[in-house]
Amino acid sequence: MDFKKEAINDTLGFVLLSDYVPGIIQEIRYYSTYNSIGDRIDGYEQPCAIITKEAARALKAIANEMNVKGYRLKVFDAYRPATAVKHFVMWGIEDLDQRMKPFFYPDLEKQSLFTLGYIASQSSHSRGSTVDLTLLDMATGKEVDMGSPFDYFSDVSHPDYRGITDEQYANRMLLQSVMVKHGFEPIDCEWWNFTLKDEPYPSTYFEFPVTAELLRR
Repeated sequence: MDFKKEAINDTLGFVLLSDYVPGIIQEIRYYSTYNSIGDRIDGYEQPCAIITKEAARALKAIANEMNVKGYRLKVFDAYRPATAVKHFVMWGIEDLDQRMKPFFYPDLEKQSLFTLGYIASQSSHSRGSTVDLTLLDMATGKEVDMGSPFDYFSDVSHPDYRGITDEQYANRMLLQSVMVKHGFEPIDCEWWNFTLKDEPYPSTYFEFPVTAELLRR
């Protein structure tokens, strides 16, 4: 696969997350068709999590701490190309297809996904230090119950939503507390979304595709 030299240079501060956290579980949803659009998202050429070196080091420490507690990290998304963000925006503005509405935004009109903060014209993911993740219970082999699934656009997915069970809320707070302890910041509408506070590229939105080949130097 032939990439522009500029794109290769852009990746110098990035790594494959699995190289830093070998035991991490990856379910890269935007490489699949099981997402809010229902198609593979532009820019996702392989199902791998790419992230900045700084964020990867922090996640390694988080994974080690959670392993001691009996959990593994499961990642849904990390670096997201700006081309992918454009795909979401164009879908939200122009595309009439709502086939995934029952699964991801059953109680919302598609246009409201912008005003409520679920879709943005620029995503922190494109800066390379944001990650979407959950916990997997090593005793059961199942995802921890967080009260709503990943990318479920609803008030129930807000981290501080209390219309869930005490156990579900405690699970969210466990994930959040460990992420914050290691330098990540949550957002107010998605329990799974965290950005490294001291991210190395706070003003840069990258466009190189999600593919391991760019990082095999």
